[in-house]
Amino acid sequence: MFHRKLLGLASGAIALVLAAAQPALAQDPRSESDRASGTVQGERVVPSRLNSRPQRTQRPQRPAAAAATPEEIKAAAQAQATAAGLTCQVTEAVNPGVTAEQVKIYEAACASGPGYILIASTPPQSFDCLELAGTAYTARLRDPAADVGQQCALPANQNGLAVIGGWARDAGATCTVDEAVAIGKSDRNNIVYEVGCAGADGYWLEKLEAGWELKDCLQVASVGGTCRFTTGQEQADGFEPKLAGTEASACDVTQVRLMGTNANGRFYEAKCAAEGEGYIARVSTEGSTQQIYPCATAQRIGGGCTLTPAPAAAPAETPVAE
Repeated sequence: MFHRKLLGLASGAIALVLAAAQPALAQDPRSESDRASGTVQGERVVPSRLNSRPQRTQRPQRPAAAAATPEEIKAAAQAQATAAGLTCQVTEAVNPGVTAEQVKIYEAACASGPGYILIASTPPQSFDCLELAGTAYTARLRDPAADVGQQCALPANQNGLAVIGGWARDAGATCTVDEAVAIGKSDRNNIVYEVGCAGADGYWLEKLEAGWELKDCLQVASVGGTCRFTTGQEQADGFEPKLAGTEASACDVTQVRLMGTNANGRFYEAKCAAEGEGYIARVSTEGSTQQIYPCATAQRIGGGCTLTPAPAAAPAETPVAE
């Protein structure tokens, strides 16, 4: 079943507050009276006034902990990904900082699929880089200056087009994918991705338990949805080959819409560049065009053509008086 409305991604993409990844400052060991007298912590503590108090040497400080090596960070990120139940073979990882609660944060790139932001909490938390990028995309559409929170920064995690495009091809898309982003969640609580195609209709893509569900943007538009990566001209250009070999093969398609679907297939209206010319095409579920109806005679099919104006009725003949 197709879902018309999408829920926001905000629930899965929190703004992660980072503290600087540096050692905390050591607490001042001097007494309140020492600080008030103007003494300085250095080689020696010298009182500001002469008195009989003996001089004190500085207490030895503990050496700062050594910074974790890239290999150690990668191993820690892998442990967090495994604990979070992710099927991610970590290929690269960084530790950009900690949360406000001083819990370590990792960004991990995976051998395949999207990367993740990982929080070493109990239980561990994980945030899909594609979902975070989709949240940022949606927020910036509303406000270009929006604070989009923590985002994945590793070059290996800037791979949304390749990952989502591969999923679209697995689902049956045959176009050249040139844009892709997560756009929200369906009311089945699955992430929905929009896919743009070069010179053809795009798609909405949703992962179900049984596999991927792919809906072209003509279908999305027929139920009130919007594809931002697909133009009307791309839809017209992508549909025109379906008229090849039919009586409508000469139609230079300028606009197309999905009228509806029944057991016999899908019904599309195609408007042609020629004035007053248009057709309704019945296309099988396999994609082949089975029947063509000129708009001039197709008023009873799905309410008739709306993109192509119906021809004006011929004026009634006036009887000639004898």
